[in-house]
Amino acid sequence: MSLTNKQKQFLKAKAHELKPVILLGGNGLTEGVVAEIEVALSFHELIKIKVPTEDREQKVLIMDAIIRETKADKVQVIGKTLVLYRQSEAKKIQLPRG
Repeated sequence: MSLTNKQKQFLKAKAHELKPVILLGGNGLTEGVVAEIEVALSFHELIKIKVPTEDREQKVLIMDAIIRETKADKVQVIGKTLVLYRQSEAKKIQLPRG
């Protein structure tokens, strides 16, 4: 599923008040971290993930791997924070059309 600009703006507004639910540690992106992200996405649909690295290329690689592994949509990246959305079975967040 690809998000439209209108949907991304809607999700950005909802994500503004959220705190990061996942904080990557010194071990980086492990299977355990990916599993936690999966659980968080299934429960919340919209989450923030903090990737605390100073290396810009490494940060981009980690974020791309998270998106690829979880099959979630990237809403935005602000500094070291990645905002992801993936609709769950419950469809808690109703996206605007178009």
